[in-house]
Amino acid sequence: MTATPQGRTRRTTRMTALCALAVTGVAVLTGCGGDDPDAGTNGVGKLPADQIQAKTRAAADAAPAVRLAGSVVTSGRTYQLDMRLKADGGTGSVTSQGATFQLLRVGQQLYLKADSDFWNHAGGSNGGDGTAGKLNGKYVKVPQGDPAYKKFSGFTDKSVLLDGLLTLHGTLATDGHHDQSGTPTIRITGDKGSGGTLDVSLQGTPYPLRLVRAGSAGTLSFSDWGKDFTVTEPSQDDTVDYGKQLPTS
Repeated sequence: MTATPQGRTRRTTRMTALCALAVTGVAVLTGCGGDDPDAGTNGVGKLPADQIQAKTRAAADAAPAVRLAGSVVTSGRTYQLDMRLKADGGTGSVTSQGATFQLLRVGQQLYLKADSDFWNHAGGSNGGDGTAGKLNGKYVKVPQGDPAYKKFSGFTDKSVLLDGLLTLHGTLATDGHHDQSGTPTIRITGDKGSGGTLDVSLQGTPYPLRLVRAGSAGTLSFSDWGKDFTVTEPSQDDTVDYGKQLPTS
């Protein structure tokens, strides 16, 4: 049996301790990195709020299509929307004051489809003239000079609708990391939330995913960014050309 010199034993012990400390340090650093909420994201969560807003607006503008759903309050009336939008058209449903109708825009032509109860209410009649029955379940062409065209075409126009919605008011700030339907987000606010809040995706393209409008003017979610869909003119048998101003409500 060969004896180990005492000095060599102390040096070996110190080296073992240093190695253990180094391994521990690496583990600690790795652990810290694992707690970084921006690790593995698109990186916008590290940017100032104004830059995040600029990037998400640019992403939304560049996307060929989007679906939005939720509520919008305008002119004192609440509209529940479920719309799919693209540059050359849009389609979906709108509900207001208990009445639901379908909107379809193909190019510049807007159509409105609803049941007879809707048209009876809109026209303020009891249906005795038969108008409501003729319009029931049909795609009614909305003349561009009709007030309804201006009122409802914006709900089918991606550019117009997003320009009006994706604006926070007041001083911008970030408000932490959140989650929207399983997707991590960074939230930005206007005037600490009183000017609205917007959740922006931290995965892939920094699309807006959820908007709470200022002044309790509605909440909307955005999905299906970039997913194309088809808008086509309805068949003649399914279309009515009203030929004059539509009944108003």
